[in-house]
Amino acid sequence: MADCIFCKIAAGEVPSQKVYEDDSVIAFKDLSPQAPVHVLIVPKKHIRSAADFAAEDKELAAHIFVDVVPKLAADLGVTDAGFRLVLNTGDDGGQTVPHLHVHLLGGRKMTWPPG
Repeated sequence: MADCIFCKIAAGEVPSQKVYEDDSVIAFKDLSPQAPVHVLIVPKKHIRSAADFAAEDKELAAHIFVDVVPKLAADLGVTDAGFRLVLNTGDDGGQTVPHLHVHLLGGRKMTWPPG
């Protein structure tokens, strides 16, 4: 999508503090971190939100949660202490960029409710 900031980051048109990249996913540091470790895991394919996953995206979803999340958590040093994954969907769900992205947060004790 031409005007999507995450599509532009994935295409290398907008700089980011990249921490991981492969053929289908890019992960980079959040510009407004809510924890010492706060990265966004973004599929390179434009998917508006979790509500817009299609059957053809099953492998991509599995790749994010089975391959990328554990690798990043280990690489960023948050596996043992624990971390939080957040996937906001839609305006009422707190999604601010209309491109699917998973927040990986760690490096401190997470509180409930999230804040």
